[in-house]
Amino acid sequence: MTTPTATAPHVRPGTARGPVRASERALAPDLARGAMLLLIALANAAGYFLASAPGVETNPQGAERVYNFLMIELVHARAFPLFALLFGYGLVQLSRRQEQSGASPRQVRNVLLRRGLALFAFGAVHGVLLYSGDFLGAYGIICILYTLLLLQRSERVHRFAPWYLAVGGVYLLVIAIVAGLGLAGGGSGAAIPVTPFPSAEAGTYLESLAERAAEWPVHTLTIVPMILMVWVGAWAARHRVLEAPHEHLTLLRATAIGGFAVALTAGLPMALLSAGAISVDEGTAGSVRMLYETSGFFGGLGYGALFGLIAYAFSRRNAHGPVLTAIAALGQRSLTGYLFQSVAWLVLAAPFALALPERSGSPLLVSGLCAVLVWAFTVVAADVMRRLRYRGPAEMLLRRMVYFRKAGER
Repeated sequence: MTTPTATAPHVRPGTARGPVRASERALAPDLARGAMLLLIALANAAGYFLASAPGVETNPQGAERVYNFLMIELVHARAFPLFALLFGYGLVQLSRRQEQSGASPRQVRNVLLRRGLALFAFGAVHGVLLYSGDFLGAYGIICILYTLLLLQRSERVHRFAPWYLAVGGVYLLVIAIVAGLGLAGGGSGAAIPVTPFPSAEAGTYLESLAERAAEWPVHTLTIVPMILMVWVGAWAARHRVLEAPHEHLTLLRATAIGGFAVALTAGLPMALLSAGAISVDEGTAGSVRMLYETSGFFGGLGYGALFGLIAYAFSRRNAHGPVLTAIAALGQRSLTGYLFQSVAWLVLAAPFALALPERSGSPLLVSGLCAVLVWAFTVVAADVMRRLRYRGPAEMLLRRMVYFRKAGER
């Protein structure tokens, strides 16, 4: 780490301290996490209701065409890179607070390793019992890898993190050329490329449990390469990009504009295909899907920068307002909010529960309505917990597992 250390009050130097205090929180990261959960709700609800990834209607009609288009351009493959970016940002925030308390490098490393193991345990339970599209298990592995490989490295190493985006840009350009050649060559007959989600269609909970037990390990391994995006988030945290947005306005504006420009442009062919506006052959459909998925990293960066700018705008007025305060409160309890969403999708969409997809004329549009309502409920609940000075049940359990103490202890 490159930031100067200062001993935190009420903490004995040379010891690992407890979890973050409310006075230490910055608006931008919490606001981004709270808003991110709306994007994740929209993506996961659609995936669960349509039993596919991405969750798009493969035979869209009317308003479903517009909804498919918007989900591909703004949500699918864009929400989870933001998740990774903020996770990396949080790892550096956590380690910095430990350092400033006077904890030794070994103690900081041990705290992060315990956090990684705890997240992996959360992910295993969540992925098997509720939702196999879980990200917690993979982020637990990433936390351990980051701690062992990158945490204590010098700035000379970390300055290479943003260059990953340049490499990703070159890879994206190659895919764009391949997809462009396919689009220019014409062709038709390909279905919208989606991957089945068997556990969402299981007839009983026990059957869904067996499906998720097989799906979760595979999905977790496919997410581990996100460590590169996590590294970019860690680099941003080392420079306090979201904690001090006023010092990085040029970077934030350029990232927001550039990130969205790349994501929207590269996602457009898949969005048009999903909306039924164009038709391609099978080979081109695969390239178009890969193009939209790869561009999601840039969309995640765009969202992260956008929330930093929003936080800066409201901080200048020195008044966040009740809505932003409530969303930030959810960001402070993002683990609880994330897990609650999975319970909601299981109850609302599973064939053995309320089975809303089977009862509705448009599972896609109903999924969007449910996503917004579930997210809004968690925002209100988080604000109530904020007023009651209650951290959130999942956060309290995680902190107990990491620090071996109650959440309020230091």
